[in-house]
Amino acid sequence: MRAETQDNIEAIEKTLKLLAQRMDWETAPHRLEEFDAMIEAPDLWNDPGRAQILMRDRQALLDAVNGYKVLAGGLKDNVELIELGEMEGDTEIVTEAETALGALVKVAEARELEALLDGEADGNDTFLEINAGAGGTESCDWASILARMYVRWAEAHGLTVELQSESDGDGAGIKSAAYKISGKNAYGWLKTEAGVHRLVRISPYDSAARRHTSFCSVWVYPVVDDNIEIEVQDKDIRIDTYRSSGAGGQHVNKTDSAVRITHFPSGIVVTSSLKSQHQNRDIAMKALKSRLYQMELDRRSASINEAHENKGDAGWGNQIRSYVLQPYQMVKDLRTGHETSDTQGVLNGDLDGFMAATLALNASGKKRGDFADVD
Repeated sequence: MRAETQDNIEAIEKTLKLLAQRMDWETAPHRLEEFDAMIEAPDLWNDPGRAQILMRDRQALLDAVNGYKVLAGGLKDNVELIELGEMEGDTEIVTEAETALGALVKVAEARELEALLDGEADGNDTFLEINAGAGGTESCDWASILARMYVRWAEAHGLTVELQSESDGDGAGIKSAAYKISGKNAYGWLKTEAGVHRLVRISPYDSAARRHTSFCSVWVYPVVDDNIEIEVQDKDIRIDTYRSSGAGGQHVNKTDSAVRITHFPSGIVVTSSLKSQHQNRDIAMKALKSRLYQMELDRRSASINEAHENKGDAGWGNQIRSYVLQPYQMVKDLRTGHETSDTQGVLNGDLDGFMAATLALNASGKKRGDFADVD
């Protein structure tokens, strides 16, 4: 058996061992039986929120079990084919099986990354906020580019995107925007994007065509499930209503329907500016509870806490990723060292490589200081 083939076999076996540990393979069949029994209960949908969480958790375990079986079965079948082909001197069978093993390694790598999404809230929907930082009009335009990037990434992965609020920039772009992104592991993937994002380019707003640097901060926090108790006391908050900003015309919001909630103990401020004030209150309160829940997760998780501490203000010295469009093309993550020259691909939502590298970083224990910045 060739050395490369043996390496592939060992890599897949290593992934299988990790997957078995992550899902607790020995107890998985029993837990699936328990899920099935609960799902068949006649009163399941008396509590829709709990039922949805139960269905989601069951599906996650079922996907993990089936993924393990497919990987283990593929490994077993192809190893047997290689051994059979070598015994009979059939090089065609050996080559086909070795090629299949190579493809299986890619599947194993993807499964291994999914196994890293085992945090308490990784399976939840998520809120994502973008705020323009240092750089004025340039940063507002950069914020709109980032918003488009994340919307495209989410839609490409079959996630649902809902705009919660948006504030227009003075001359271009947006000052801020907040989205709710729903779907499998939405928070688990997008939590890797929390931090300051830095853009270097020739400004389209500078008549002298000079190079400008812009910053935006990205906040990501999980949508709180109904079964998670987050207490918010009336004395700790102030609810303000105001008229949401817009471009004007016949569709402009002419009533004070937008809602802002300020939480005094934490200093958190959340907003929602849809048409219905009642809906905005509900959305803003859910966002506040999610932010408070994120703070609790931060206290429990050293890796997430470090990422948020590193984020800091949206300016020099705090960025997690640099997007350089001039004088060369490069996007580089400063935490992991992962980089690509396909800047347009990234800005069009091709973020999987960066997200995967950050998940792997959190598992490896390395520090962002291990990697160098780009100019």
